[in-house]
Amino acid sequence: MKNILLPYPFKFVGLLLTFIGFILTVLYLYFDFAFKINVFAIFSSFIETRMFVTFKTNFADETIILICLAGFFLLMFTKEKTEKEYFDTIRLKAFAKAIIVNNIFLFLSCLFVYGYGFILVVIINCFSISIFYLIFFYIIKYRWRKKYSESYQK
Repeated sequence: MKNILLPYPFKFVGLLLTFIGFILTVLYLYFDFAFKINVFAIFSSFIETRMFVTFKTNFADETIILICLAGFFLLMFTKEKTEKEYFDTIRLKAFAKAIIVNNIFLFLSCLFVYGYGFILVVIINCFSISIFYLIFFYIIKYRWRKKYSESYQK
């Protein structure tokens, strides 16, 4: 796994992008942050359904999603400052738990959330596996360090 991970300095870039994405999300939701640009769409279905067209649209929401996805990607796939051998095991356990919890979240959402609320669930799902993975990775890492540091002290 160490061969495919990015160097540690990318963790700071990931944190910065995630923070910028969070700030832009707040601006978008509460202050109507927007900017319009011409985009190319393979498929567009607003008022009418069109394929392979260009048009002017508010690109703020797409920008926010791309920034957050890039930030979470860098946080997930960057080495730790002091990379340990057992981190591969921790990463695998964190991924497994994240996928299980995310599927439970989606299953329950399909049963109990409808209409525009479900659209929000779909948007959240873009990031939920990353968020669950990061939460589980750092919890498991903390527990392993606590467990093994106590055994070394005895």
